[in-house]
Amino acid sequence: MMLSPHWYVVHELLALLRSRERRAAQSPWDARALQARDDAAYTLCVLMGERTRAAAVEAAERYLARSRGVVLPSVALAPERAL
Repeated sequence: MMLSPHWYVVHELLALLRSRERRAAQSPWDARALQARDDAAYTLCVLMGERTRAAAVEAAERYLARSRGVVLPSVALAPERAL
């Protein structure tokens, strides 16, 4: 049996990542903002069992959609560097 994260934890972490991505985009010279973004992305990758930020975000969105009974179409991901 595999453990699954609580949907609320996934939801909150995804929101945190998006917030930190916006902050990093607004201040690309701010090393703390970039590190905070990367830390949130890494945590989401670990939580969702994925190797890239894009794959973790997609997995989180799918997980949240399934927890609400929504089926999302499959989307091919562009290659992204592994975290």
